[in-house]
Amino acid sequence: MKNWLDEIKWDADGLVPAIAQDHKTGRVLMMAWMNREALALTAAENRAIYWSRSRGKLWRKGEESGHVQKLHEMRLDCDADVIILMVEQIGDIACHTGRQSCFYRVFENGDWTTVDPVLKDPNAIYSAGHKHE
Repeated sequence: MKNWLDEIKWDADGLVPAIAQDHKTGRVLMMAWMNREALALTAAENRAIYWSRSRGKLWRKGEESGHVQKLHEMRLDCDADVIILMVEQIGDIACHTGRQSCFYRVFENGDWTTVDPVLKDPNAIYSAGHKHE
């Protein structure tokens, strides 16, 4: 019997990029990495669980911030090397900067311009010492 996880083309580190999109608007909220365990747990728990490369451990989105991503649908691209998660973003904040999306800068006139507001001060979201979730 073939395991659905075996169909993924994992990179040399055993990771696959995962893009989280708002299930209603389609807005790209963030990109993170998943290993085999993170992807299996995401499917089992119906919430986004990533692999934190910086901390070397599983990262249940929202474990510190409360900004959980409830899974509505998971898709695999044609090359089997990118995952898209259609999610409901609890609190409407996906970015550790307190913004709705991590993609809040637009390239204009040769520079990156911040176009999205901070919805909640990151210092009010995270305990001292945490830059990222």
